Amino acid sequence: MPAILATAGRRASHTMGLGMRLHRTNAVGASRSWFAMPLSYISGLATLFCLFSTPAIAATDGSAVIDNPAYTHAQQLVEVAPGRRLNLYCVGSGSPTVIFEAGSGNEAGTWGFVQPVIGAHARACSYERAGLGFSDPANRPGTAANAVDDLHLLLAAAGIKPPYVLVGHSYGGMIVRLYADMYPKDVAGMVLVDTANEDWPASYWKVDPEQHSWQQSWDEIFSEHSKSVLEDQKCIEAARTKALKKESALYDQCVPPAFPTFGKALNDAYGKVHLSPAFQAASLSEEAQMYATSADQVRAARRWYGDMPLIVLVQSYPKILPKNVPPGETQAHWDALMHVNAAFDDQMAALSKKGEVRAIENTMHYIQLQQPEAVSKAVLDVLGEATSL
Repeated sequence: MPAILATAGRRASHTMGLGMRLHRTNAVGASRSWFAMPLSYISGLATLFCLFSTPAIAATDGSAVIDNPAYTHAQQLVEVAPGRRLNLYCVGSGSPTVIFEAGSGNEAGTWGFVQPVIGAHARACSYERAGLGFSDPANRPGTAANAVDDLHLLLAAAGIKPPYVLVGHSYGGMIVRLYADMYPKDVAGMVLVDTANEDWPASYWKVDPEQHSWQQSWDEIFSEHSKSVLEDQKCIEAARTKALKKESALYDQCVPPAFPTFGKALNDAYGKVHLSPAFQAASLSEEAQMYATSADQVRAARRWYGDMPLIVLVQSYPKILPKNVPPGETQAHWDALMHVNAAFDDQMAALSKKGEVRAIENTMHYIQLQQPEAVSKAVLDVLGEATSL
């Protein structure tokens, strides 16, 4: 087993720093079910991406935690459809309103370091998608288009008028991009935080088409009908029958571990949420749709943003071949992959005349938890530009 997997303990990284997730997990990137899978499924591609988000490295000093009690329970349950409500939490005042969109399977608390900072300068709102956190269960697939529709309904029902500055992390980055594509007049600026990219699988395979194991890895682990997604269906049934007990075999596979950056009360609150059928079904649906239907939706709607302020935050990629890479990896191949990563970032920034890429040091996938100051600064910079237009 490659060393990087061992460093992650029983559960390896979930949301790859290059826009890829390996199962529903927590904000440090620890996977629910990776180690329950046969080792034959663990290809070089998957192991390679673990380098960018494993919790073995932490940029925070360990003393700061998110302990705002507002994230431990529903704040404002807004009806977006008959009998279906989403949890909304806003602080501050002013326009444009900043809207925070969390990553796949994540709750509003992942913005707990950044939202209060922005709330001192503008109205800052986080929310939880259907089935996540304290929102009502989902009644349709967790696609990007459905998330955009729900967000549009939420903002209208809550009386939060445009313009908006949208801030999206990981899968949330795909959602806010699609929102800006569908409602361009409503969006004054955008910050993408280590966001997922709808085109990365094909681009990575083109680096070395002879590495068929990468295609196999996608088919067996990451695709909509992969073995791992099908395996996680057990989690939904276990939640329905209240079988997700700490001593049960499925617990480690299905339930995200506690977040090191969250206080005890917040971890306890989200821990109860993670045992629910609503969370299990919604997070699995988002995972299954991300690089399938959702990617197709974002790709089809992709457009030019004109002079809209746009900042793309990414983690700094290692230029020297790390030690914990898959067997057979070479410096030349690694360099090619890093060029693909940089191209993704540049392409997203190039969607606007005012697009900019900022590489953040000493962080992994959850920049808003490991280097929150960098995220806050980017949001304030976009706000400043948006208000001066």
